[in-house]
Amino acid sequence: QPKPQSPLKLWAILPAAGSGSRFSKTELKQYQMIQERTVLEHTVARLNQLSLTGYVLAIGEHDHVAKTLNFSEQHKAHFCLGGAERVNSVLNALNYLSSIANDDDWVLVHDAARPCVSQSSLNDLVDIAIQYNEAAILATPVRDTLKRVTHTPYIQDTVNRASLWQAQTPQMAKLGVLKRAIEQALKDSANITDEASALEHIGEKVQVVQGRSDNIKITYPDDLEL
Repeated sequence: QPKPQSPLKLWAILPAAGSGSRFSKTELKQYQMIQERTVLEHTVARLNQLSLTGYVLAIGEHDHVAKTLNFSEQHKAHFCLGGAERVNSVLNALNYLSSIANDDDWVLVHDAARPCVSQSSLNDLVDIAIQYNEAAILATPVRDTLKRVTHTPYIQDTVNRASLWQAQTPQMAKLGVLKRAIEQALKDSANITDEASALEHIGEKVQVVQGRSDNIKITYPDDLEL
């Protein structure tokens, strides 16, 4: 007797414990206001366009703002303590999820400061990951000419951009696989700048799903104006 297919479970993780140092020392970028809501509230609302089972916000221990916000699908919100770096926050959230989710559940890790991700991009990402049963990330082909500048401000040379893509988020993988990848990469002191780099480190296939250039990460104050 084949087991009935359990319904698909999708979880989201938002590492939101960052220092926001490139933004300003006093204000975390996820708590800047856009149209009377914080960036983080906008970001959570975008993710909830998918039918998430729940989402986990990994926040700093001195963060007294996050739990007071009016998130969409508030009953699906979970909180855990963030870590020193983004990767530590993500691992903390994966460990938290391990107690309430299955290793085969899908997890989307998304930057707290990316409030503009489109519903169509989210759907494309989820569809591809599930169809191929593989990890996938949103990314865009590099369109500008890239210069290598080793000694600022002089150009050393031009980098061939033919096969280069810019990684975005969400980045999506199975809970168990992603947790194993990050633990291994940390153990090996690998350079982990995003979830995909941890998955690449353990030899997992990761697909790029073409996203949109307006899925910007709010990094500098002028991004907020945009």
